[in-house]
Amino acid sequence: MSENLLVINGRDVPFTPGQTILEAAEAAGIDIPTLCHLKDTTPTGACRVCVVEIDGARSLMTACTVPASKGMVVRTESPLVVQSRKTIIELMLSSGRHDDCLVCPASGDCRLQELAFRYQVKGGKYPETTAAYPMEAVNPLIVRNFSKCVLCGRCVQACREIQVNDAIDFGYRGAKTKIIARGDMALKDSDCVFCGQCIQVCPTGALVPKDAYQKPRLCETEKVRTTCPYCGVGCQQILHVKNGKIVQISAAENAEPNQGRLCVKGRFGYDFISSGERLKTPLIKKDGVFHEASWDEALDLVASTFSRIIEDHGPDAVAGVSCARSINEDSYQMQKLFRAVFKTNNIDHCART
Repeated sequence: MSENLLVINGRDVPFTPGQTILEAAEAAGIDIPTLCHLKDTTPTGACRVCVVEIDGARSLMTACTVPASKGMVVRTESPLVVQSRKTIIELMLSSGRHDDCLVCPASGDCRLQELAFRYQVKGGKYPETTAAYPMEAVNPLIVRNFSKCVLCGRCVQACREIQVNDAIDFGYRGAKTKIIARGDMALKDSDCVFCGQCIQVCPTGALVPKDAYQKPRLCETEKVRTTCPYCGVGCQQILHVKNGKIVQISAAENAEPNQGRLCVKGRFGYDFISSGERLKTPLIKKDGVFHEASWDEALDLVASTFSRIIEDHGPDAVAGVSCARSINEDSYQMQKLFRAVFKTNNIDHCART
């Protein structure tokens, strides 16, 4: 047995040097609740929900920041710990507008709501703080509801350390602290690239997709894992589906190659799937008007036209643009068709153009 052992709730738990108490507990299947902790980022201990009682320590310590050490004795649900968590959650509930949970798009998928239920915190113990900043709904893809922000910092960490965009940060001080973008601009006017990683990591309803208020909540949807169709990288997605229609997309956590990340197209570019303007059959233009045709008709026309143009004007008279929504293998075959069969290097890819 490993010599690196600490005791959590009376149980010997092995740990690897460098692991925090939280990481050692998670590896052993012991749940320590958190709000601000974000995997693969620098721990901050900002929310203090993960506090634990450690023998010999003068106060409660945050499990996400304290390294595990040999012989350490930790209690994760002692009366003192539970009371501290209740107070912290109560203060968070009073620090904004959290009285509209029933109509919040994040309801059922809100970590703060989950912890309030877990510790039976009803709110109302402390005076409710008036929201200092109005909702920011001018952005094309993301709504920022500052009244629900608990300043956990997860969005900042995700933007800075996961996506490496560094578009947002903490601004102002004290009771006026808020998450700001480039001198407190709206996201649409800042350096934000709308990857939406902040939405995925937000533990409350402070950050939601622009159309979330008109769609079913995530807790009402079925999750379907798939591969993003936008390029050849193969990012793994979770489709949130209701009644056969995709209502939102999130990144699959701990999945290769994207490890919980998505770009703006992968996360938000799915409306075309249910668009009434989608073509459902090939169209051939005759006398200036498009007419529906079979695939055989369409392919025969394309092949014969290519052959005629190459015969009359040479191979460099034709060119191709491969679709970014195709898999890498299809793009490879497309360029082989043009280079090896048509004998031209006039082949490109729409991701570049």
